[in-house]
Amino acid sequence: MTEPVKTESQPRKGIYLLPNLLTTGGLFSGFYAIISSMNGHFEAAAIAIFVAMIFDGLDGRVARLTNTQSEFGAQYDSMADMLSFGMAPAMVMYNWALSDTGKFGWLAAFLFVACAALRLARFNANLSVTDGRFFQGLASPAAAALIAGLVWTGAYYQLDGNGFGYLLGIMTILAGLLMVSNFRYHSFKDVNWRDKVSFVTILLVVLIFVVIAARPAEMLLLIFLLYACSGPVTTIRSVNKLKLEHVVGDVTPADFEEPKTKANQDEPAEQVKQEQK
Repeated sequence: MTEPVKTESQPRKGIYLLPNLLTTGGLFSGFYAIISSMNGHFEAAAIAIFVAMIFDGLDGRVARLTNTQSEFGAQYDSMADMLSFGMAPAMVMYNWALSDTGKFGWLAAFLFVACAALRLARFNANLSVTDGRFFQGLASPAAAALIAGLVWTGAYYQLDGNGFGYLLGIMTILAGLLMVSNFRYHSFKDVNWRDKVSFVTILLVVLIFVVIAARPAEMLLLIFLLYACSGPVTTIRSVNKLKLEHVVGDVTPADFEEPKTKANQDEPAEQVKQEQK
């Protein structure tokens, strides 16, 4: 009786210190954001959510680079994401702007949390066929960054969030619904980060960092607001006719077929058959 052969792509059993230490850092940042917002320190709370994003981006990459992926690490990362990008932004927004709106406020915050949980569960279960170039729905860290950017910008300019409670509540609901939508968001996983670039490209990167560092609250809010709006635009451009399944519900690969160009339509039938094999 032969034993199944393990491949490198399969998560290993066990607990590895370095990637899980980074995940713990993200978990701590999300928890700190909640505590800070309860004490009225909303700028610190918003910044903590962005710090959690940095830890979330590092733990998986470090695990792959050091070959320390594990099933435990994957599950722990999901639990940390639920707190850092689900509970934390909802509580920060609620404490800053939604507490005076009554039932509407806490229901809007709960809807964001529920959508974050559904988004993470769908991502982990892979209920639909995914394209590595795109995310299905707005990723929970991006949705959390949008909420954190709103709070950070408002707190920086000393705005009273309760004065805009209903508007911010609607934006919180929309951010949550984008997470469970079928809109396609670029994942940037097809970018070759090891490829050579020109000197001008490096100069542009430096300038972007300088601009963000000069006005971090406003620039991060603008970046993630544009990214949140890019999903519907990308989806509409990638289908021949927008249907309900392109927005919400179960999808199949055929639902997101690229529009056929004239060159594709004129290809010989035999060549098409060969490409499908």
